[in-house]
Amino acid sequence: MKSLKLALCVATASLALGSVAMAEEMAAPTVSFNAAVGSDYIFRGISQTTGKAAVSGGVDAASGMLYAGAWVSNVDFGPTAGDPDNKTNIEYDLYAGVKPVLEGVNLDIGVIHYGYASSPSAANYNYWEGKIAASKAIGDATIGGAFYYSPEYFGKVGAAYYYEANAAYVLPIKATVSGAIGYQDLEEAKAGLNGYTTWNLGVTYPLNEHFGVDVRYSGTDSKGTDFYGDKFAGDRITASLKAAF
Repeated sequence: MKSLKLALCVATASLALGSVAMAEEMAAPTVSFNAAVGSDYIFRGISQTTGKAAVSGGVDAASGMLYAGAWVSNVDFGPTAGDPDNKTNIEYDLYAGVKPVLEGVNLDIGVIHYGYASSPSAANYNYWEGKIAASKAIGDATIGGAFYYSPEYFGKVGAAYYYEANAAYVLPIKATVSGAIGYQDLEEAKAGLNGYTTWNLGVTYPLNEHFGVDVRYSGTDSKGTDFYGDKFAGDRITASLKAAF
């Protein structure tokens, strides 16, 4: 694990130095917006809204390899120990990074901060992660993988690691089939949980240039279901309408 953390730091530093030399060559920044309405908000196999509907939106800015953005969504974690009236209702994510291309492989190296409005102070929900992802297009297919590291994960349970393999394929009818399998690992076991496997498989269909629909099956193994309960984990199907401008 220490070698992976070291690799993350070295890669980020190297790309940061490289971006300074390229600063004069970068194009003017571009800004894009996104929004979605879904039947649930699933994050790594776990519902963030206790199975209820979710509304989200975000903004992204990019210039050359560099990017930064912000995203918000409603959440509902239900009552928590010591706070039966948990009023946490908004998640806001702030992120930034670089996306270089190396020998036909698209890289994404960045950091993400997850914040939660009106959360109980004792819950320690806020945290951040470092990210390294890579993907490569092969005809109509794309394959990829990602690694995330947090020194202090959600709920202040110590260091955490997330590993994911993913793939997507564009069908002749323009729909895209995509899926992923991942493993959320905790460095120290907490309350009987030290990790669980999650997966998802779905189809995204573009209605026009700006709107699309996504239908997705997701789930976790028994470790995830036993720890989080059926209200948050387990097999489920979600549908969402997405927009991008």
